[in-house]
Amino acid sequence: MARGVAALAAFAVTAPLAAQAPPRALTLTCTNPASGATWQITIDYQRATVDSNPARVGDTAISWHDPHDGGHYTLDRASGDLTVVIASSTGGYFLHDHCRPR
Repeated sequence: MARGVAALAAFAVTAPLAAQAPPRALTLTCTNPASGATWQITIDYQRATVDSNPARVGDTAISWHDPHDGGHYTLDRASGDLTVVIASSTGGYFLHDHCRPR
């Protein structure tokens, strides 16, 4: 239980504490609420990557592009909401998923 609380605290936006640094990496389980499909992503705070893809790690959101699927991802750090934008010649589409510490 304490491990889950610590992971959630690192994931959410919190007041900075001088003595505490975020964990080097955090693995989240993401779920597509429509299909129930789940998968994991790993955020490496020190390298500013998500699943080895370069990421912008901000106070409120983490965003990255995955060249393998062409998706542009934005993770809201407070809620765990993950928005995926997939571009295509027909206009593309959005996916709305949810992530939480495993």
